[in-house]
Amino acid sequence: MENDSGVPRIVEDVLTDADNGNVVWAPAKSVWFISNAVIALIGGYFYFSWSALALFFVFTGITLCLGHSLGMHRRLIHNSYKCPLWLEYIFVHLGVLVGMAGPFGMVHQHDLRDWAQRKKSCHSYLRHGEGFIKDGWWQLNCNLQLSNPPIFNPEDRIKRDAVLSFMERTWMLQQLPWALLFFAIGGLSWIVWGVCARVTISVAGHWLVGYFAHNQGHRDWHVSGAAVQGHNVPFAAILTMGESWHNNHHAYPGSAVLGIYEYQADPGWWVLNALRNLGLVWDIVLPTDLPHRTELVSINGELSSLGELKGPKPCGVIRTFSGS
Repeated sequence: MENDSGVPRIVEDVLTDADNGNVVWAPAKSVWFISNAVIALIGGYFYFSWSALALFFVFTGITLCLGHSLGMHRRLIHNSYKCPLWLEYIFVHLGVLVGMAGPFGMVHQHDLRDWAQRKKSCHSYLRHGEGFIKDGWWQLNCNLQLSNPPIFNPEDRIKRDAVLSFMERTWMLQQLPWALLFFAIGGLSWIVWGVCARVTISVAGHWLVGYFAHNQGHRDWHVSGAAVQGHNVPFAAILTMGESWHNNHHAYPGSAVLGIYEYQADPGWWVLNALRNLGLVWDIVLPTDLPHRTELVSINGELSSLGELKGPKPCGVIRTFSGS
């Protein structure tokens, strides 16, 4: 097999197929989501408190920003910046608390979808290609079993890391210490809102934004030959910590900044840039640091290339974009 998929951890051969497979119910995934949702809906009403609601908003923001966006996505998956190992562990742990999967599971899910969407065609599960209700059921309760899947081969830095392996084995149980802490401080209401409601909203929200980001919305860039195009979802930019600038991400997947223009709010980038100013992160990857992609085509005539920006300037980047 050859690692020529365009996604470093995905290894394919001539038989590998992104299109043929079956969607099957995933009991653990489904029970996890539905049980949290039921507890959130019922318990959220009977155990409501203003302090619990405040905890929900604050801890959801922390886990989505530092955990999912900076830890799982921009660091672990794309290696778009470097930081001390202790800080990476904290960020990844917070990402696990979002409630979607462990670190290996998140990397695998992302890379498989990324690989498939670059093909000329891929299974509708991987491109959010079904109707709203059906896609929601699939993504929140099911898994795809490809008939001829590629091999997932993460780098040694990830697969041999004992801490990440522990988080992977215990990713659902990672909520337990926080649940005990919340109970000690605020009782059942803090568990319901700080764990169950947060997990439900985070997981469902991730699917919801992903659905729209792969089906409709503004685009500046087109990736030729790809089955799926990313779309920007501006209204969700703050809520997703900048992750909803998905057309930008499809164009420059290795970039640490997702809102690359000054009008594109990217809270994840604001935090990352602040950490850089504190000396806690370094070697941040910008779009101009990435290799040229011949398949990347500008839709807007003013954006002939990133090195020749004639439109809005990039959003608060460390250095201005200049041609390489």
